[in-house]
Amino acid sequence: MKAKLVLEDGTVFVGEHFGASGEVLGEVVFNTGMTGYQEILTDPSYYGQIVTLTYPLVGNYGCTVDDVESTKPHVRGFVVRELAQFPSHYRSQFSLHDYLLREQIVAIAGIDTRKLTRILRVYGTMRGMITTFDTEESELLDRVRAYERVRDQVKQVTTRQAYRMPGEGLRVVLLDFGTKMGILRSLRARGCDVVVLPAHSSREEILSWRPLGIMMSNGPGDPADLMDIVDTVRSLIGQVPIFGVCMGHQVLSLACGAVTEKLCFGHRGVNHPVKDLRTGRVYMTSQNHGYVVREGSLTGTDLELTHINQNDGTVEGVRHRSASAYSVQYHPEARPGPDDSDYLFDEFITDIKRFWKGDDEHAQAR
Repeated sequence: MKAKLVLEDGTVFVGEHFGASGEVLGEVVFNTGMTGYQEILTDPSYYGQIVTLTYPLVGNYGCTVDDVESTKPHVRGFVVRELAQFPSHYRSQFSLHDYLLREQIVAIAGIDTRKLTRILRVYGTMRGMITTFDTEESELLDRVRAYERVRDQVKQVTTRQAYRMPGEGLRVVLLDFGTKMGILRSLRARGCDVVVLPAHSSREEILSWRPLGIMMSNGPGDPADLMDIVDTVRSLIGQVPIFGVCMGHQVLSLACGAVTEKLCFGHRGVNHPVKDLRTGRVYMTSQNHGYVVREGSLTGTDLELTHINQNDGTVEGVRHRSASAYSVQYHPEARPGPDDSDYLFDEFITDIKRFWKGDDEHAQAR
């Protein structure tokens, strides 16, 4: 069956349909990773987006339930150059086509993804549509241009109620802005007693769990939509050690008076070099974000710049000058991608212990 991808600038790609039949609208973005398509599909940070993979062959190692980062895919649509019809891997349980069909995700293959990526790199991410219906292109274009981007996507992906993953170690509250399982696995690997709370939890609700540390997860959308959460985080700075990742990084920065802005085409891939200004070391990182903290806006705040992107010089990490609060724009838990920055979870545990040293009442709280 034929399918079409229509961009808001009028560009139309015709290819082969796979996955579910139907029609989806969303923001068209690209990811440069060579592998990790199942982790990408199930990353809540892609909520509302049509994701293009730049690597030409996709689906060759199949899909498995062990590689998901959440309970279901969150992408609106999926775009690839060539779909592997017969996956070959000892862990494969089903093909990519069967997985997307089961999860009702509309996808298109057989288009020039190199050309599509060049358009997005020059003109920025665009609204778009994938359809398997035989509709006039002029009508499709009108609908794409009338489409309004989803706002406050965090409300759509956060947990609806609190839940706990017991552990014998330090209690950490994880504010779920669209968290990946990789973050939970990284905390659990260090013995943490993890309590996952909805993104819009109040200061009182958070502190009622008597956390020794607070972690803020990744998540989709514009951080400026989350000013109520920003106010809550501002009230917690200095009270409990805080570590933010991706959206959590942006929320912490806003809470300290910095400003965020939208990138032209974002950072989405698994090979982004980031320099730690404290040590001079460069790490390869996994990234997925469309917004960034404006470096100039850090002036006059209590934040200092700790990490920068070696490709474009954008802000990749900050630390509070006096409080135990810091964050990074990239994903130290990876999934997919390199685990070069996994050490940041160890630093978080060390900071928590240092913060509560001598306070037996809190240090023993679970």
